[in-house]
Amino acid sequence: MGPGHPECPERLDAIEDRLLVTGVGDALERREAPMATPENITLAHARRHVEAIDELRTRLAKHIADGGRAYAQIDPDTSLNGSSWNAAMRASGAVIAAVDAVMSGELENAFCAVRPPGHHACHDRSMGFCIFNQVAVGARYAIQQHGLKRVAIVDFDVHHGNGTEDILSDDPRVLMVGIFQHPFYPGTGYDSPADNMVNVPVPAYTKGDVIRGLIEKNWMPRLEEFKPEMIFISAGFDAHREDDLGQLGLVEADYTWMTQRIKEVANKYSQGRIVSSLEGGYNLSALGRSVEAHLRALADL
Repeated sequence: MGPGHPECPERLDAIEDRLLVTGVGDALERREAPMATPENITLAHARRHVEAIDELRTRLAKHIADGGRAYAQIDPDTSLNGSSWNAAMRASGAVIAAVDAVMSGELENAFCAVRPPGHHACHDRSMGFCIFNQVAVGARYAIQQHGLKRVAIVDFDVHHGNGTEDILSDDPRVLMVGIFQHPFYPGTGYDSPADNMVNVPVPAYTKGDVIRGLIEKNWMPRLEEFKPEMIFISAGFDAHREDDLGQLGLVEADYTWMTQRIKEVANKYSQGRIVSSLEGGYNLSALGRSVEAHLRALADL
């Protein structure tokens, strides 16, 4: 995204370092993220949008070859460089590969350590650090390629997953549940959501005990009623109390608890099938510790 931007390569380094120093990484099976195809991306995005991003990266490559600027701005928060297309395509490719591995029984569940994030990317627009919406792509892929009839998405990023809602709103095959700070960027999610959207906006400085209660009251009954055949997690860790991009008060124990509750639903209705994909999380220390907590719960470590 450019120098000084919070959505930086060091985010994945922080996760890798934490998994290395704690030994958690030794207990995990690692796989390289493959490239998605443009056809995969059009499961969730307008073809003209995918073509526009492809054209932009082509123009950017020419400018770079001619000694020009290395970044192309999409919106005030989001830009492309010469590697962004490949990164975004591998982010969606990782989620697609995880769906295949979980559906085949090779893996019980999977976490995709990818960037850029995706849950703000709408059907025909990139925004909010996000280019393509890998969780929405994965959900549609699971439905179309594997014939699933009920897929749930859980989003606990500090920001509302407006892009995922834009793409999947009113799709009866999908239930999305989310909790997010409000009022806050992108200023959506609180006004008459579709029936398949369970949005729980909370004020700044809300702490984990309150959020746990709201999840029990609002998410769990709908997930139990829906009986998902697979669960996707938009795993944003910027609701951590140390993260300056949000003002919520979660800590590692809260991410452990949320993951365990999600896993209980998956074990009951989904044969344990969970695909989690990294969204936000910009305090590097808090991000590493939170992902560790999330993975320990997913892997029963």
